[in-house]
Amino acid sequence: MATVSVSSSVRFASSLKLSNATTLQVSGRPSSLKLISGGWTKKSFPSLRSTGFRVSCSAKPETVQKVCEIVRKQLALSADTELTPESKFAALGADSLDTVEIVMGLEEEFGINVEEDSSQNITTVQEAADMIEELIQKSPAA
Repeated sequence: MATVSVSSSVRFASSLKLSNATTLQVSGRPSSLKLISGGWTKKSFPSLRSTGFRVSCSAKPETVQKVCEIVRKQLALSADTELTPESKFAALGADSLDTVEIVMGLEEEFGINVEEDSSQNITTVQEAADMIEELIQKSPAA
C-alpha cells in the first residue's frame, strides 16, 4: 500500500486562509481511494461591519405593542418583565409549543393565517410584528 500526502493553501483575502491537507491512501489499483481528510483554518474572519448603513423593515409601533401584549399573555410574564422588539421568545422561556400558541394568538388577534414555514422562522417580537405587517399588506382586503 502506498500513501500520498498533499498539502496546499489558497488565499481568499488578506485575513482568511484555506488550508487543505489531504492524505490519500491507495491500495490495489491506483484509482481506489481509501481515506481523504481535509480542513479549514482561519487566521481571522474579515470584518462584516457596516459604515452606518442599516436596513430595517420595522412594523408599526402599535403592531409591536400588540405582539408584546400577546407574548406577555401567552407566556404568563409579569408586568415588570421587559419586552422589546429584540426580545427573543426562547430567552423569555418559550419552548416550541409556546411559540405555536403565540402564533395562534397573533392569527386570532390580527385576522391572518401564518404558514407553518413562516411560523418556524419567528424568534423575536420584531420578526413577528414584521411578518404580521407583511401578511396584512398581502391580504386582499388591504
